[in-house]
Amino acid sequence: MLITMVLKPLDIPTTADSSLTLFDLQRMVRSTLETRFADPVWISAEVSELKVNRSGHCYLNLVEKGNNEAQPRAEARAVIWRSAYSSLAASFAATTGDELRAGLRLLVRVVVTYHEVYGFSLQIIDIDPSYTLGEVERRRRETIAQLQADGVWDMNREVEPSRPLLRIAVVSSATAAGYRDFMQELSRAPYALRTTLFESQMQGEGAEESVINALLRIAAAEDEFDAVALIRGGGSTSDLALFDSYRIASHVAQFPLPIFTGIGHDKDVSVADMVAYRMCKTPTAVATTFAEMLDAEMMQIEDYALQLRSYVAERLSCEKVAHERISAELSRSAILLLTNLSHRLDRAEESIAEGASQLLRAARERVDSCATVVDSFSLDSLLRMGFAVMRGVRSIDDVTVGDSVSISLCDGEVDATVTKTKKRV
Repeated sequence: MLITMVLKPLDIPTTADSSLTLFDLQRMVRSTLETRFADPVWISAEVSELKVNRSGHCYLNLVEKGNNEAQPRAEARAVIWRSAYSSLAASFAATTGDELRAGLRLLVRVVVTYHEVYGFSLQIIDIDPSYTLGEVERRRRETIAQLQADGVWDMNREVEPSRPLLRIAVVSSATAAGYRDFMQELSRAPYALRTTLFESQMQGEGAEESVINALLRIAAAEDEFDAVALIRGGGSTSDLALFDSYRIASHVAQFPLPIFTGIGHDKDVSVADMVAYRMCKTPTAVATTFAEMLDAEMMQIEDYALQLRSYVAERLSCEKVAHERISAELSRSAILLLTNLSHRLDRAEESIAEGASQLLRAARERVDSCATVVDSFSLDSLLRMGFAVMRGVRSIDDVTVGDSVSISLCDGEVDATVTKTKKRV
């Protein structure tokens, strides 16, 4: 609420010869402020610095940020005196679960003060912790609405994870109890999981940038990992509000690998939990989830093995029956073929025997015919036909006139003397 007051200018006549001292001016400013702000007022502001000194007094620097958050549009010093600080801090912590610290936005009741030396300051006499809780919830709702408007709300939950999940990138503080619990629980699993820690600051100033840088380093080497574990042990509501950050939640939502979150306690649910692939209650629960997923993988593999064995046994049985049927068919076919071949051989043998007999008869007839021909050309046959044989004479040149020759006839021999020769031309 903006309160506008129309104030009457102060009538302070001064001249070069009649001027005020600096102290007089400061005292007048103090008197005016303390008169105008005689009653305490409620204001909202962000704590940019906070320090409790040895005496127990708490000194703060309050700012009001504009559109350009690097340059505040209003700033003031404030103090909570020791007499009030203990009770206010305890009440705030009991309600919010967080300590007063830099970075919180507070609704405080203040007394406006002015000192001639130290200038303007505010004395805090009361704090409304419900405002801080409401501010955290408001920012949380804004983050959710923005992520949904960006269209990235379901992206990480839709990532198809590698199977099995064995290479885990871990975003955590190396010294955190939650990280130790995570590693101890993971060591109990009977699987060869490989974890790589990307150490990150998980609370305080610079934590947001540290978590985002860890995620960016993992994304740059995404082929080396199957999943990401984003873990942090329990903490105050304000500490865990880090994971309601739009920038962190946006990186988680759009991350290329499935992210498993284990942030805070059972009752804590951050925006990063909502957009992650899987939300687990605690860091230990993240490790348990990885082990259970691998158990499920092993059970599925064993189920596949049983199905495969059953299928193989059934297939072998079918193949055996088919083999026996084929063997029987082959045996019957072989017997039938052999029988047919035997019949064909018998017929061939009969045909060959008959053909051989015919050939032998024909050959015998030809031999008999040849014998008849040969007999017709024998010496006796020729002699009976009227031919005579002069023995020992082959050519006309073998005899001369006066030689004695012997001539064979069919019925005897004739001795003769050659009286004349005549050579055929």
